[in-house]
Amino acid sequence: MEFVTAPYLDFDRCYRAVSSRDARFDGQFITAVRTTGIYCRPSCPAITPKPGNVTFLPTAAAAQQAGYRACRRCLPDAAPGSPLWNVRSDLAARAMRLISDGAVERGGVDALSASLGYSSRQLTRTLTAELGAGPLALARAHRAHTARILIQTTTMPMSDIAFAAGFSSIRQFNDTVREVFAATPSTMRTEASRRTPDAPPATGTVSLRLPYRAPLDPTWLAWFLSGHAATGVERWSDGEYRRTLRLPHGTGVVATVVSAGYVRAELTLADMRDLAPAVARLRHLLDLDADPEAVDGALSTDPALATAVAAAPGLRVPGNVDPAELLLRTMIGQQISLAAAATHTARLVSALGEPVDDPYLTHLFPSPAAVAARGREVLTGPTARVDAVVGVAEALAEGTLTVHAGRTASDLRADLLSHKGIGPWTADYVVMRTLADPDILLGTDLVVRQGAHELGVDLDEGARWTPWRSYASMHLWRSALAARGAYPNTPPHTPDLEPEDLR
Repeated sequence: MEFVTAPYLDFDRCYRAVSSRDARFDGQFITAVRTTGIYCRPSCPAITPKPGNVTFLPTAAAAQQAGYRACRRCLPDAAPGSPLWNVRSDLAARAMRLISDGAVERGGVDALSASLGYSSRQLTRTLTAELGAGPLALARAHRAHTARILIQTTTMPMSDIAFAAGFSSIRQFNDTVREVFAATPSTMRTEASRRTPDAPPATGTVSLRLPYRAPLDPTWLAWFLSGHAATGVERWSDGEYRRTLRLPHGTGVVATVVSAGYVRAELTLADMRDLAPAVARLRHLLDLDADPEAVDGALSTDPALATAVAAAPGLRVPGNVDPAELLLRTMIGQQISLAAAATHTARLVSALGEPVDDPYLTHLFPSPAAVAARGREVLTGPTARVDAVVGVAEALAEGTLTVHAGRTASDLRADLLSHKGIGPWTADYVVMRTLADPDILLGTDLVVRQGAHELGVDLDEGARWTPWRSYASMHLWRSALAARGAYPNTPPHTPDLEPEDLR
């Protein structure tokens, strides 16, 4: 089976990137070499193949489906994820977000299709046309990636790795690893131990490097994560961000530190089947799949923003690790300071969160069902806000409100606005951070408006920043904080919302 270069991948542009070994394009497409039968990332250090011998494909799954095996030199599956899944909002992009979160392993293609509102046949046809592989092949590629990580970074028995990675049998695991990586699992582990002679972490804990495209502004992430951290569920200390995770099969704790070119993440999981979803959520939280050169290049063309962009190259738009938690915490923090919001959140976590075994953290953030059942006992503040938070928690628990990365921005925003206590600012903020939507202008945000005033920007003309208005919002937010001396050490007040946010 053979594929031609995907329609939206310009051959000449891709080949120039491969010829220059441009790491900016890692994860954005795959180079499949017919003469060797392998596929690589664009920056692979091997000799550049002749143009007539290469095909450019959108995903590793497409290359595997075409019979290519992964390069063991450049490890193409370890490249940053494609920024296309954030910029695009079509069916293929939304499906990829859910597949990365392990949706196929948990519920199969039918459940994935239902989440997206399409039939399995429609979904398979669309993904095959757009990405060169159907949902099963795409999920298989993610399983192979998870298996490689566990083989090379843990001492887990191979049989445990097989099922932790999502394979239905040990034979399927062995066959897939041999087919994708052209080596047996045992050989891969032996080779990894030679490269990294230090003893791998114990079963249940995995230490990973999560790559990103440079540049990345660590100061903004530090301010954002530390300023929003709630005691019990999160901790910021000496450059390390630590938090608890509610995952599909159990609980987890992650500690992250930003380094040059990658984020070091140490994951402790109750169930190793949650490794792939945990990694996907961390990448989403830290916006590690962004293309900062494209963003900065576009925003820098606006003279009003050029100085702000130059002062903070690689500014990220933080996502989240749990959309339901994000929504409830955003509502709790309406019209109060970040410090007050953290205090209210910590009180809720202590009273209703499930305990975890960790030396620094104590609980998971409470489930929507727990907040719905007992939120009024714990939450304080205006009755209208407490009622709104509990009402939304009830909707989340009952499934009448669904918040996940596979939804379209317009549908999710409309659903959020239909609930009492959620106004335009809250809806836009939650949609931006849930979907990693790069094109939401927080025009009603008080701090963003202050930043616009500081830079002489007219927000009514913000359409010129499309499709990067979310990043423009972050630059305006940061500029306002810096102008009043509240950045990066002193957290500002949470932006005031419009009156309808508490209707």
